[in-house]
Amino acid sequence: QVQLVESGGGLVQAGGSLRLSCTASGITFSISAMAWYRQAPGKQRELVSTITAGASTKSADSVKGRFTISRDNAKNTVYLQMNSLKPEDTAVYYCNANKLPSYSDSRPGPYWGKGTLVTVSS
Repeated sequence: QVQLVESGGGLVQAGGSLRLSCTASGITFSISAMAWYRQAPGKQRELVSTITAGASTKSADSVKGRFTISRDNAKNTVYLQMNSLKPEDTAVYYCNANKLPSYSDSRPGPYWGKGTLVTVSS
């Protein structure tokens, strides 16, 4: 059974930082691409960042230069370091895992965490 457990969300002031973590079990983490998505109130879920099994990364334009995705295969954990947070970053952040080493198209992988709430106050 695949489980993705996110942590690290919370309330932060604009300009602050948070680091989200997602620990995976039930998958061969080292060969799985991983991603972070987010869903703001009243909006659709959107892709934030992806990282391949080989640690190549991509991020949405809205977070480039502020957010960094990384992975630690020894800990089966993917991270999202979020700096210079803005009120518009307020959302539930979800971890996603793919069965493949990369995301070949815009579709997410089949595995989701339950999410962690990030609230950025102005």
